[in-house]
Amino acid sequence: MPKDEIENVLILQGGGSLGAFACGVFKALVKNDIKIDIVAGTSIGGVNASIIAGSKGDYPEKVLEQFWLELAEGDINSNSYPFTNWLSYGLTHPLTSVTDHTRNIQGSQINSISSFYKSAFFGNNKVFIPRWNPEYAFTDPDYFNPNKWTYLYDHSPLIKTLEKYLNFNKLQPNGNPNARLIITAVNVLTAEPLAFDSSKQQITPKHILAATAYPNYYFQWAEIEKGIFAWDGSLLSNTPLREVIDASPIKNKRIFLVENYPKKIDNLPANLFEVEHRARDILFSDKTLHNIKMSKAFTVYLKLINDLYNMLENNFNSQNKEDIKKFERIRKRYKRISENHGAEIKETYYITREEKDSNLYENADFSVNVIKNSINDGESQTNEVINVMSL
Repeated sequence: MPKDEIENVLILQGGGSLGAFACGVFKALVKNDIKIDIVAGTSIGGVNASIIAGSKGDYPEKVLEQFWLELAEGDINSNSYPFTNWLSYGLTHPLTSVTDHTRNIQGSQINSISSFYKSAFFGNNKVFIPRWNPEYAFTDPDYFNPNKWTYLYDHSPLIKTLEKYLNFNKLQPNGNPNARLIITAVNVLTAEPLAFDSSKQQITPKHILAATAYPNYYFQWAEIEKGIFAWDGSLLSNTPLREVIDASPIKNKRIFLVENYPKKIDNLPANLFEVEHRARDILFSDKTLHNIKMSKAFTVYLKLINDLYNMLENNFNSQNKEDIKKFERIRKRYKRISENHGAEIKETYYITREEKDSNLYENADFSVNVIKNSINDGESQTNEVINVMSL
């Protein structure tokens, strides 16, 4: 790709079950013939990105949707457990004195809370299994010694699920992926950022486990190579745009940035529950505006350097050997900078998931209706963005 052409970059945030929104985003991009050159993500965004880049079959948008529908099917039927009916009783009983609108909002929250606690107690066998599951009694040496536990859930079932949808052979240099893949993690021991790039290395199940090993979900860190232990990259940044700029610093870019956690809200939180919800959104919201500004500033500086260099070269006529040596050093430095930097972010399109109500447990709700609605929302939000953008 010549330097004056534009790479399309899709940036995917983490967010548990909220990642289904990005599935709808990608479906809309494909339907509108927008080819993605680089896809980057962390946490569940890294999982989405891996399927987009290395899906089995010729239609990654369909493969990604199938993956999400399978995750939803792995969610335990809420009607199977008595505590779910007990939680719902107060909202569905005819004597409850609330409006239908309030009951609908509360019912949605109850369903999410129910899904959350079911996942916490029983897991989702498509993604993770609790460490106290009896099947681990014979394989986990610390099964009966929980004071030594550093994690509560085994999320290796995610890889077994992904193997149905993902061709790891594509995720390596010259592997003919659908897009270049970049996923991120963080070194547990040093807090240094880690970026895994399919154009430079083979992406393996260990890398995906590392990118999704969120410690506040009590997932286990992953040892990606000897002595390198990694956790979920969202601990450092939930929006891996900087890693894309570092990995591809020359070609200009059009960014599609998927926000699972909205930056802006209309009203202040009304209670402690909403306070907690808003604090979480801010913690994981996009904070890359500075990166975008710096990218634009750096481009301006490079253009200035280019003008100054051309002026110097056109007017250099010294015969002094020392002057000639200095100029040759300047020439080499200039070429090194101009050849290895200069990417400009031409356009940034934010595709933001809307929150109709404050729900702290929404990112653990894998129920079928919620996942399907989230996919549909992602598709409709993206279509609205595409309708006003200039391609």
